[in-house]
Formats: sequence, structure tokens, C-alpha cells
Amino acid sequence: PSQEGSQPTPNPSQEGSQPTPNPSQEGSQPTPNPSQEGNIRGVKSYDQRVSVSYLNKPLPAADLELPGGTMQMASQFYIEREPWESRCYEAIEKPAGLIRIKAPRQMGKTSLLARISHHAAQQGDRIATLDFLETDEAVFGDLSGFLKRFCALVSRKLEVSPKKVTEFWDEDLFGPKENCNDYFEECLLGELAEPLFLGLDEVDRLFPYNNVAREFLALLRHWNEQGKVNQTWAKLRMVLVHSTESYVVMNTNSSPFNVGLAVELPEFTEEQVLDLAERHGLSWEMKEVQQLRGMVGGHPYLVRLALYHVAQGDLTLTELLAEAPTDGGIYSEHLRRHLWNLQQHPELAEAFRQVVVTEQSVRLETMLAFKLNGMGLVTLEGNEVKLRHDRLYRPYFRERLRFKNG
Repeated sequence: PSQEGSQPTPNPSQEGSQPTPNPSQEGSQPTPNPSQEGNIRGVKSYDQRVSVSYLNKPLPAADLELPGGTMQMASQFYIEREPWESRCYEAIEKPAGLIRIKAPRQMGKTSLLARISHHAAQQGDRIATLDFLETDEAVFGDLSGFLKRFCALVSRKLEVSPKKVTEFWDEDLFGPKENCNDYFEECLLGELAEPLFLGLDEVDRLFPYNNVAREFLALLRHWNEQGKVNQTWAKLRMVLVHSTESYVVMNTNSSPFNVGLAVELPEFTEEQVLDLAERHGLSWEMKEVQQLRGMVGGHPYLVRLALYHVAQGDLTLTELLAEAPTDGGIYSEHLRRHLWNLQQHPELAEAFRQVVVTEQSVRLETMLAFKLNGMGLVTLEGNEVKLRHDRLYRPYFRERLRFKNG
């Protein structure tokens, strides 16, 4: 009986559903706290300032990417360096097209190769890209073994059985280059209705092996020449990629391969660095861009590494610049790699020492200037060289290279 009607007996103290107003709360405004009076006078508190700053901060174009390696095709942080992309796409569409991309390490060579390959695939080409970093080093010492492996790798990319190479190869009657040439013409190009895009990355792995490198590059040059007069060979379009830092191990003052469209990737301009900063969600102006470029120029990897760490909040631009030319900065790995290479070649270290100790351009022996430029440590100015990225390289190498006469 005490539960009949399903409604509890009202409690007089709860009638009206509204609590009795507390005089101290009337007017809906709390009593001002002297410590908060700044809010009432229109001055935002610390928490409010942080909140507004966060809301006004531009967002990155995509999830931040730690720089290093090939950039994904869909990456929002890839900066095109026109007119080079367009010129490469045009060149690779032509019969017997040949492109050679060369630059120091971490300049974006492989990422550009990936985009040229993608463009060729969209044009209907068959695609075979090889990275010589994946090839066992022992293979580079023997021309016949290397060319066999090369043919087998390309065959596998084209879904042709690599065993066909062994069946075709005749070492009793023909030399390695003749076997390789005929295999490509008869078993690969001759069987394709479409053009073949052949992309070769890290070609500089061959350079220390003088005989193999010389013979292989001569063969590629011959294929390109054949493509100008032979319809079968005209189907072959090639892109060769190599690091100019590898010139250190070569006894030459010129590039080992001088045919086709030569692409020497430039550094980023101020406008491109500003664009990239915006993509990282940074509200930079040209002042900050010039401060960063004053340290690392427009070096793609060094610029992206800086933007990544600043956007992540790991450190400020001021802190980054202060630590940059030290072993504790974000560029320590880059700097130590150059230092190690110089220490392996004393004559090169001594030549670079001459550049570091003077603010003026320096005239060096041609081969030494060629190699230091290939490493990305100097720029060529006529017959002289000048230190590149002065604020990064000069303080670091001044302390670490052994100087003559104290």
C-alpha cells in the first residue's frame, strides 16, 4: 500500500523543483576575486591565452613525417622543384629517353625517381626499378656475375623467370656485355609491346669497382645510342640516380656518365621553405625562414628536419640554431658523416681546411674542388670554391679538423 500510485509522496522541501535562492548567488555573477580582476577588465588569464593561441595555431597539412628515405607519393610535404619535374616527365615519354639525377646525399633524388616512375606507369610503360643497395657487394667484383644478376633482377620485375638468364647465357662464345645486350634485346624488349622504364638507384655503389662500373655504364650508353636508330631499343627509357658524394673514391674530375638529361637537384628557395613551414603548421614569416636558411641554406633534408622538430615542439628555432653546429644538435649525424669521410682522405681534409679558415673564395686543385663540391661542402665560383652553409660547417669543422701550424 505504501507504493500504490507509483508516485512517491512529495517532500515539501522539494516542491517547486527550484532550490531556494541563496542571496550570496543572486545575479549569476560570482563575487570578484581580486586575483582574477584582470579577467573582468578584459585581460585574458594565462590559461585563456594558451587556449586562444592553440585555437589560432594553423594545423599541419597532414600528420608530421620524420624526414629520411623516400617520400611517399601522397606525402603533403613533398616540394616540387620546377621546372625539373616537368622536364623529367617530358624526357621519359620520348623514345630512348635517358635521365641522370645526381646530387649529394639527402637531396631528394630517390623521391624524384619514384615520381618519374609513377608518371611512366601512368603512361602505360612497364616498370623495372632496381636499388643497388639491395645487391650483395660480392657481385660487384665480377662483370659476368654482375650482368647476370642485373638481367635476372630486371626479368623478375617484368614477371619473366630469372632462370631464363642462365639458359640464354653462353660464356663459351660471347662475353658478358654481349650476352647481356642480346638477352635484353631478344628476351625482354623484343617481347614487350609497351616501352620499358628502367630506373636504377644508388648506381654509385658501383663506382669503387672501376672495371665493372666502366663496362656497365658504357653498355647503358650504347643502349641509349641504339635507341636513336633501332625501334626495339627505342622502347627502353632509363633513369640513373647516383650520389655525387661517391666522387671521393673516384680518380677523376668529371661525372662518370655524361649523356641524357642531367638533373642536379637545387636547394629549396626562401619561398619553398616558407611553404613547407606552413605545411608543418608553423606561423613563420620570412624572418624565420632567413634565419634557418642562414644556417643550412635550402638543403631539403636539413630544412625538413628543422621544421619537423620545431613543429613537434621539441625545441624552438632559437634553440635549434644555437645547437646546430655541435655534436648535441639535430644535425650531428650529418656533420659526423662528413667528418668521417674527410678523415679517410687526408688530402681532401687538408683542402677543406683551407676553405674553412678563410672567408674568401679559395682556389684548389681541380680534382679536390670537384670532390668537395660533390660532397656538398663547397660551391664552385669560377675556378675557385667557397664554403657552403657557413654558419653550420665553419664552426663545426674549425674545431675538429687538424690544422697545420696550430
